[in-house]
Amino acid sequence: MTQYLEKNHTTQMVENLNHILGDTFMLYFKTHAYHWNVEGPHFDSLHRLFGEHYTDMWTAMDDLAERIRALGAYAPMNIAEIMKPSDMGEAKNMMKAMDMVKDLAADHETISKHIAEAIEKAADVGDEVTADMLIGRQTFHDKTAWMLRATAF
Repeated sequence: MTQYLEKNHTTQMVENLNHILGDTFMLYFKTHAYHWNVEGPHFDSLHRLFGEHYTDMWTAMDDLAERIRALGAYAPMNIAEIMKPSDMGEAKNMMKAMDMVKDLAADHETISKHIAEAIEKAADVGDEVTADMLIGRQTFHDKTAWMLRATAF
């Protein structure tokens, strides 16, 4: 546990990070599934774009889990545990390419809102390290949502 945070503040930060980790895992997997299954005239550009996005999220999950460990808690050890705090929806049946894009854009907007709430809480309790890390994550999700919206609409 970090010395500068009170125990209840550390617990709050770990809960927030676990939620974002679960959301990130769900969005990572959905993006990867869409990467595998996208079809149509935009296949090449979407296949590459989705690949860039899921690669970023894969790395981010490691950073989130390591921050949880730095705060003195254990990172999730199984799929059920990592998914428990997430409220992100799973991929639906096969979709058209632009429906995939719209679905992912909405999910990036949702996770950005969750991250914004966690940044505010981190700032309130003096956890600038977590806030800084999450600002980077929010930047990624906001930019990704914009890129996807610009592609689909």
